[in-house]
Amino acid sequence: MGTSITSGIDYTALFAPLASSSGGTGSLLSTLYGYGSSGVSASQTNPVAALDQAEQNQAKDIAMTAAEPQVARAISTFTTAVQKATSPAQLLSNPTVMQVLLTANGLSDQIPYTALATKTLLSNPSDPNSLVNQLTDSRWLPVVQTYNFATQGLSVIQNPSVISTIANGYAEYTWLASLDQVTPGLANALTFRSEASSITSVDQILGNQVMFQVVTGALGIPEQIVFQPLAAQQQAISSRLDISQFRNPKFVESFVQRYLIAQQASATASNTSPSLSALAVQAQGLVA
Repeated sequence: MGTSITSGIDYTALFAPLASSSGGTGSLLSTLYGYGSSGVSASQTNPVAALDQAEQNQAKDIAMTAAEPQVARAISTFTTAVQKATSPAQLLSNPTVMQVLLTANGLSDQIPYTALATKTLLSNPSDPNSLVNQLTDSRWLPVVQTYNFATQGLSVIQNPSVISTIANGYAEYTWLASLDQVTPGLANALTFRSEASSITSVDQILGNQVMFQVVTGALGIPEQIVFQPLAAQQQAISSRLDISQFRNPKFVESFVQRYLIAQQASATASNTSPSLSALAVQAQGLVA
């Protein structure tokens, strides 16, 4: 991926729509892909071609996203708030700051849980009893370690290069979030392709939502597996997949394409499935 806040962070920006970019997403997608005004639906796009196009145009498309009024406004508000902040707690009480910071670090799904997110960010990563070290979500620890509000205060986040990196990360994740509206699973595919070689265990897959979604989607494992005991989840994946193969770029490419095709098929099935009301109308015509 083009932007990274810190190594080890899971790219999971697809968990929730981004409030700051929703208004401009349609026009952006129309400009980039001809989607929306042309009437082309997500299920009609070629997922493999879309993956290649997104990767080739990534830098340009992220720059276009950053220039979108709502995205630019959020970044500007974030930058000003960081520069004027007097304490970590005061800074994190700003909703726009939390939106940009969490999104840029792959934690956009945590935006609704402001109180928990704030307490986690303010906890001391060096203290084994602190909140961040009690959470099962492995995405939090590297983020808290990066900014280390508990011991470093605002010194890290007020560094101009860090502010710029967060702003770029926010634009990138906003762009990623828009991709699925054109091609289901595309953002996950891009992220997974860039990080697949780092996978060394099934537990790593289970602890990373993007990896989990791509692997289970490609292997055809039902989503309901999450309700099974951990051992059952591990077995479901390990019995179908040799983790070491992710060190082979050709295997990763074919695996990602398999995931995208599965997502495309699912989207097509959803779009073509008759609604309950349509079925009711059809049923009325069958009654003698």
